[in-house]
Amino acid sequence: MDQEILRKNIVALDAYTPGLSIDEIRQKYNCASIIKMASNENPLGVPPLAAEAIRRHAEEAFRYPRGGNPRLVKALARHHDVPENTIICGNGSDEIIDLLIRMLCEPREHAIVCFNPCFSLYPIQARISDIAVESTPLRDDFSFDFDALLGKVDARSRLVFLTTPDNPSGYCPPLSDVRAFAETLLERFPRCLLVIDEAYVDFCEHEEEHSLLRAKAMLPNTVCMRTFSKSFGLAGLRLGYAVVPEILADAYWRARLPFSVNLLAEEAGLAALADHAFRDETLRVVKEGRKTISENLTRMGCTVMPSEANFLLFSLPSGHDVNECFTTLLSKGIIIRTLKGYNLPNHLRVSVGNEAENKAFLAAMDDYLR
Repeated sequence: MDQEILRKNIVALDAYTPGLSIDEIRQKYNCASIIKMASNENPLGVPPLAAEAIRRHAEEAFRYPRGGNPRLVKALARHHDVPENTIICGNGSDEIIDLLIRMLCEPREHAIVCFNPCFSLYPIQARISDIAVESTPLRDDFSFDFDALLGKVDARSRLVFLTTPDNPSGYCPPLSDVRAFAETLLERFPRCLLVIDEAYVDFCEHEEEHSLLRAKAMLPNTVCMRTFSKSFGLAGLRLGYAVVPEILADAYWRARLPFSVNLLAEEAGLAALADHAFRDETLRVVKEGRKTISENLTRMGCTVMPSEANFLLFSLPSGHDVNECFTTLLSKGIIIRTLKGYNLPNHLRVSVGNEAENKAFLAAMDDYLR
């Protein structure tokens, strides 16, 4: 058997590259303790109410979950004050991205549009489905050139992906700009859907100034994706959701694989929605930690991009090598992220940790830069 049995677009595909795991670094460097600040995970761990729900329902894991996850749908509709028939749930936002592409785009006929760089799963899932990818560069300061993005949209386009705040920079456009772009898209290309990935939007200082969903400003051509992986602390359980037009929700529930949201993920999600104290503390810790890391990296001579997310993009002072810095931190048991996959070989990204993790990271950076 050889590669000729595979479709050509699969042979040519570059896979998604996740951040290094704790086990990988522990084995390689034999470090007693590992601090992972590479994957934008919750610095406080799992919500206590969610952890208790997982323990309480563990013995039910031999059962299938209820089809359509109606309890979770009802809770999310109440959480965002939207109709239940506009909520869809998935095995992480990844499943929703994949299904939107496969539901709306005909192979070798349609295209998706995005910025470059962007969250790599958008172009990866499009290419798996043999869908063209049209992209336009971010500005030098990582802000969005909406006119250039609109210039990539044509009659073939079925989906435009927008991440707010953006990954890997943390840039978040004003709500008015996103709304104006959605209105123009609706007017000129009514069959093209704007997918707004708001995975990090609740880390904004003023969420209502950046989120169409929070501002109740959704248009008929908009989808808003959210996740339980970040502020809700459930990345390992893979649980995402979106608010979509009703006709799209109906099609999604018919096209989705049965039971893709597992029973424990659903119970944990319901509990996490109710754990207001944990989520409030997460947002406080991230916002304060983000400010502390940014100020200290800047003091050390790094260039730090403004961020509304739970991570920071930065470059080193002149004369310092990104890969050397990355490897030096790994040897101390601290994992951050290089960004070759984003075509940003001279930048690093660090997730905001808890107070002790942030302090250890900054001390290691200070040692290296000295």
